[in-house]
Amino acid sequence: MFEDFKVFKTELAGRPLVVETGKMAQLAGGSCLIRYGETEVLCTATMSDKPREGVDFFPMSIDFEEKLYSVGKIPGSFQRREGKASEKAVLAARVIDRPIRPLFPKDMRNDVGIVATVMSVDPDCLPEITAMIGVSIALSISPIPWAGPISGVSVGLVDGEYVINPTAEQRDRSEMAVTVASTDELIAMIEAGANEIDNDTMFNGIMLAHKENQKIVEFIKDIQSEIGKKKVEFVSNDPSHELFEAVKEFAIDDVKAALDTDDKRIRDERLLPIYERVHAEFDEKFPEEAEKIDDCMYKLQKFIVRRWLLDEGKRVDGRGLDDMRPLNAQIDLLSRVHGSGMFTRGQTQVLTVATLGAARDAQMLDGIDDEDTKRYIHHYNFPSYSVGETKPSRGPGRREIGHGALAERALLPVIPSVEEFPYTIRLVSEVLSSNGSTSQASICGSTLALMAAGVPIKAPVAGISCGLVTEGDRFITMVDIQGLEDFFGDMDFKVGGTKKGITAIQMDTKVHGLTPEIIKEAFEKTYKARCKILDEVILPVIPEPRKELSKYAPKMLTTKIDVDKIGDVIGKQGKVIQKICAECNCKVDVEEDGSIFITATDIDDAHRALDIIETIAKDPEVGAIYKGVVTRLMSFGAFVEIAPGKEGLVHISQLDVKRTEKVEDVVNVGDEIIVKVLPVDDQGRLNLSRRDALIEVEGLVPENTVSDAPRKPRRDFKGGRDRKHGRD
Repeated sequence: MFEDFKVFKTELAGRPLVVETGKMAQLAGGSCLIRYGETEVLCTATMSDKPREGVDFFPMSIDFEEKLYSVGKIPGSFQRREGKASEKAVLAARVIDRPIRPLFPKDMRNDVGIVATVMSVDPDCLPEITAMIGVSIALSISPIPWAGPISGVSVGLVDGEYVINPTAEQRDRSEMAVTVASTDELIAMIEAGANEIDNDTMFNGIMLAHKENQKIVEFIKDIQSEIGKKKVEFVSNDPSHELFEAVKEFAIDDVKAALDTDDKRIRDERLLPIYERVHAEFDEKFPEEAEKIDDCMYKLQKFIVRRWLLDEGKRVDGRGLDDMRPLNAQIDLLSRVHGSGMFTRGQTQVLTVATLGAARDAQMLDGIDDEDTKRYIHHYNFPSYSVGETKPSRGPGRREIGHGALAERALLPVIPSVEEFPYTIRLVSEVLSSNGSTSQASICGSTLALMAAGVPIKAPVAGISCGLVTEGDRFITMVDIQGLEDFFGDMDFKVGGTKKGITAIQMDTKVHGLTPEIIKEAFEKTYKARCKILDEVILPVIPEPRKELSKYAPKMLTTKIDVDKIGDVIGKQGKVIQKICAECNCKVDVEEDGSIFITATDIDDAHRALDIIETIAKDPEVGAIYKGVVTRLMSFGAFVEIAPGKEGLVHISQLDVKRTEKVEDVVNVGDEIIVKVLPVDDQGRLNLSRRDALIEVEGLVPENTVSDAPRKPRRDFKGGRDRKHGRD
């Protein structure tokens, strides 16, 4: 039944890598089931027979499908089925997309659909790495025109040693998480998060990953040579050489004059009439290619910008290759938010807002890894007005999700732990104006917002991008690329970090890959640039995180109780904790390990709740004084609740400083009274004394007793324990 079934085996980082073809998804253009350890991903690649009409781009889509059955979970949605792709799935798809897209013919317009379906997950073998290799195999053996293969691995730094494809336990201890994709010769993609890693350590780790990738590329080439299908011909969408040369000769001087400005708006205004004149000149001369005249104008602008850079070292806006655009930083732009910062670089401007929340505000996750909550969240919004367009907002797309994740990753190493700062933190970066490098401006704006909000980050972080133009063996890099240099250049190498080291990298290319020399130069230039941003722009505005939170931010206290006492704090059907929240106007979150997080607008309310919780969770200290409420009257005394669920008896003999005939003569149900904790009796019961509390606090003298001692001053009780007796 499966005559074409083949199995190919190798080893990657000490674990078996097995590829099966010819059994599943045989109608796809290319398919394979790839097994790495016990992670198994079905990868398929299919191309349409005809090009899509009316598009000026290569229409490829990549879907990374997380199936929760792969980790033995049933989806938590109402329908109990997977919904739209999670953010992690989107990010995995982008990581696969970036190294393979430049290897397709740039003039092809046939739709290509790639699907990686995660069917089984071994925590020690990352499914996105497995999928990247599987997609490369599916494309290589398919008839789809593609200049691969590529391979991808991750590299960690554990106890000072590099580890290829670290296990789950090793990833928890690793100082960096770097994904590197390579062709047989060049480095095609880098995605990294790191704990302030220096340039040399990062570079050496990337080179080690590249060397490992080259082994897998040779393995894929062997599979391709054995079962690969012949690549099909496709209809090129490129304009004819004759049309391009005619447009170039007619408009090159006008286009040069239009491009020569540092203002994007002026450039666009200058180009508009040139487009009109070119169409008027050539629409009738080249009627069969009239729709490709705009493509010729795009190619002409690209030609001019690249020639300026390569031949003259000239940038469109007149800057030197290592010069940044004008920089500006501001904080406290919004009145009632918890923290805000705006970073401007030329015509790129991003406003980031920080919001602090309780532990319960952490994001709940339902994915195929072990992470189920996230307390630090970064969102990035890119409205159409930021580029002068009028498109309706449809929510974040893949680009917005990717840029938000990059900024989040860049700041994550400096975010304080929950023990140091027990808040959920959300950052929102609003792109107000865009002319390149908005993700890196988001990193800078986020540093400003966090410090303005009083978040004690470990170090300020800045981000900067480096561009590239190549011609044969020649290359030129430039710092802080604007939109035009991104569109017409060969690389967008984004690096975020502190002055100490790198915290995040995202490297995209439009060419087949980069040499080690280009990567090393990009590291050097971005380090100098981000240090300048920190020293000259960010730190003069706010040199360190504020010591006090905004008056509008919630105030939080934490404590930890015995796990055995969690039930007492929560109470039957949650009644105790609900009562605490209502009485103290606060929120209380209880973790499984006994950690308690109390959030309130007023710090005094938080302290009251803390007192009550500690009273419930800990045996009341003998001699401590509390304010309690009378709950029941008996002939022999009154029961008093000193905290929800914590009740003790005041014997009739302990109700007053004078003799008491009836309990009702002294107290009634609902009265608030002060009581002192007495030693526990033989039966372990909580005993209280109003009499001793009055003597100590009010300075009253028992009946038939004479005392020359001065009375103690009266204390003002607001509930809970007196500060002298243990209130925090």
